[in-house]
Amino acid sequence: MNILLLGYGKMGKIIGEIAESRGHQLVGRINLENRDELETINPKEVDAIIEFSQPESAVENIKWGLDRGLPVVSGTTGWLSRKAEVEAMANTSVGAFFYASNFSIGVNIFFKVNAYLAKLMNEANEYKIGIEEIHHTEKKDAPSGTAITLAEGIIENISSKSSWNLTGQSPDSERSIPITSKRIDPAPGTHIIQYSSDIDTIELIHTAHSRKGFALGAVLVAEWIKDKKGVLSMDDFLSF
Repeated sequence: MNILLLGYGKMGKIIGEIAESRGHQLVGRINLENRDELETINPKEVDAIIEFSQPESAVENIKWGLDRGLPVVSGTTGWLSRKAEVEAMANTSVGAFFYASNFSIGVNIFFKVNAYLAKLMNEANEYKIGIEEIHHTEKKDAPSGTAITLAEGIIENISSKSSWNLTGQSPDSERSIPITSKRIDPAPGTHIIQYSSDIDTIELIHTAHSRKGFALGAVLVAEWIKDKKGVLSMDDFLSF
């Protein structure tokens, strides 16, 4: 396949290395410094776009691909207030849009386990629920997109919870799940869901050992999405 990378930081470089190791051709490696080169790219020579940029660039990058009828795989977080706008555009485009807060296969299994545990804990009102996420200091958004997805999985299955809040920055309430964000080097990513009571504590933990799992997942999705249309997700890809 011919893959265009929009965003060429640490994650973009690992994605590029994995894509090439799997026999794909990179037709462009675009970041803020060389964005003018984007206009020299021939859309007919692009099979898929993998977009791992910055929150302030994500929507523009995704729309660039959708405007040209291309499938766009995005893993950028911190811009989701405009996700409905992008999905509406994708539904009227001949291209495709795939967003995931985390492309690691292990993390997506973790999402399923988190939702299942929340369903089991729905009537266990004596437990206090909290989420903690730890990432490297270069990660700009907080909480992580993965932590937000975990919180949403709990909210969907526990009737007493209706929102999440970032510890220290948002008001807390009994109906809100507190998320604690820590930035420590080196830390590719750790997420902890905790149910705590006076009697015991239940924890689910996922720890990433490197970024390669995220990068490989993005490349696998790009291979899968090539001829598909519309708005797609990890549920479609994994077919759980």
